[in-house]
Amino acid sequence: MTALPLALIVLITVVDVLSPAAVHLGPLLIVAPALTASVAGPRATAGVALLALAALTVIGAVRDGLTTINIQSQLSAQVIVSALIVGLRVLRERHERELTRVRSVSEAAQRVLLRPLPERIGPLHLASVYLAAEAEAQVGGDLYAAARTTTGTRLLVGDVRGKGLSSLGDAALLLGAFRAAAHLHTDLPSLAAYLDGSVCWDLAQLAEARRTESRSAETRQAASRSAETRRPSAGRPERPQRLPPPERAPDEGGESFITAVLLDIPDDSEFVHLIDCGHPPPLLLRPEGVTTLSTRNPAPPLGLGELAPVTYEVQTFPFRPGDRLLIYTDGVIEARDAQRRFYPLTDRVTAWQTERPAVLLNHLRRDLLTHVGHRLDDDAAMVVVERLP
Repeated sequence: MTALPLALIVLITVVDVLSPAAVHLGPLLIVAPALTASVAGPRATAGVALLALAALTVIGAVRDGLTTINIQSQLSAQVIVSALIVGLRVLRERHERELTRVRSVSEAAQRVLLRPLPERIGPLHLASVYLAAEAEAQVGGDLYAAARTTTGTRLLVGDVRGKGLSSLGDAALLLGAFRAAAHLHTDLPSLAAYLDGSVCWDLAQLAEARRTESRSAETRQAASRSAETRRPSAGRPERPQRLPPPERAPDEGGESFITAVLLDIPDDSEFVHLIDCGHPPPLLLRPEGVTTLSTRNPAPPLGLGELAPVTYEVQTFPFRPGDRLLIYTDGVIEARDAQRRFYPLTDRVTAWQTERPAVLLNHLRRDLLTHVGHRLDDDAAMVVVERLP
């Protein structure tokens, strides 16, 4: 691509010199620096611009001479447009450097927030995939984490209300609370209650901060309107002005919540203990078929525990060596194609259920993106857990 502008300069120069006197192809030389700016940096663009200017000078000297108005106007236009192209390329490179720095910081923060799951933890083989709805983002409102305890492994998969980067704060809160408390609580109900309390406390703090900010904004607006009503207009009698109603406060967090599924997989028994907090039920994959692990009395999502008394009921399912669990968020099953049809996860996973976890997720990832036309409307996360012999 960098050699193409040089070839264009040579080709345009030769054709222009050999063409009849009425044909002028010299102005086309500006294409060379413009093309270079799209594939190379400012220095290469400036170098090609100088070569194009030199080629136009050669054309003018060979054909009509450098003193004609035609060639002088062409040279002046070439200099002005080339300077503009080089200047824009300098600004673009500066913007690209800033974007690279911001992206590196963002990726580091995202890796800290959503740590990759280990491939092997205890007697389990794990694999995960995350598809963020927002462009250039690696994480959003979906989350997953794993923690070892003295008796087994605990897993958390959740989905914050909302999507994209705006829900990162709630996701970070829940992940931090889970990592800190997963090994401190002996049973799943107490862990779920602790996580719900942490989310409720954070949402209450967020609501209070937003109310304070809203009151301050309303006070400033009222003071500004009052000053305007006291200031008479020049040459006109002062009229009482009708004050607009105060702006409504933003969402105070009362509708925020996190759906989640908590799993406890003991090392010394072939079972999985599960609490579902308003989350899509996991799928149990076996050679004989796919089973949905639906709970009898699912709990409300985390963050709504203060609205009513909550009883966290643990469901126990067989989980033998060779079995696989597929845990996912609603961004997977609610993904729609061009005809607005939901993604049939249970049907699609049947074709690859005997694959290794990482291979299985690669198949599902490609199939899901193909289903939605490579553009998701919501964050999507999937975790596969296999019990090893």
